[in-house]
Amino acid sequence: MITPKNLIRHELIGLKLEIEKSKNKSQIGIRGKVIDETKSLLVIKTEKGIKKIEKTTSEFVFRLPDGRKVKVNGKRIAVRPEERIKLRVKKW
Repeated sequence: MITPKNLIRHELIGLKLEIEKSKNKSQIGIRGKVIDETKSLLVIKTEKGIKKIEKTTSEFVFRLPDGRKVKVNGKRIAVRPEERIKLRVKKW
C-alpha cells in the first residue's frame, strides 16, 4: 500500500500530480497523470497533451489513491525507478 512515508520508493506511474515549483516558470501549475518515468524525467499526460518534466529542477505534489497529497522534491526521486525501489530512505 502506498503511503506518504513510502512514496519515493513506490511506483509513480498512474499517480496524479501537480508541479508546485520549477526552474522553468512555464511548468509551474501543470497537473496531470504520470504515464512514464525515466531516470531524469517524468512524462505527464495533461489536458493539453503530453509533457516531459525534468525531475531535478522541480518540486511535485503527488495525490495518493486515498486522496492525500504529498510534496516531493524531484532530486529525491531522480534515479531509475528500479533503483529507487531499493533505496533505504531516512526521514525525508
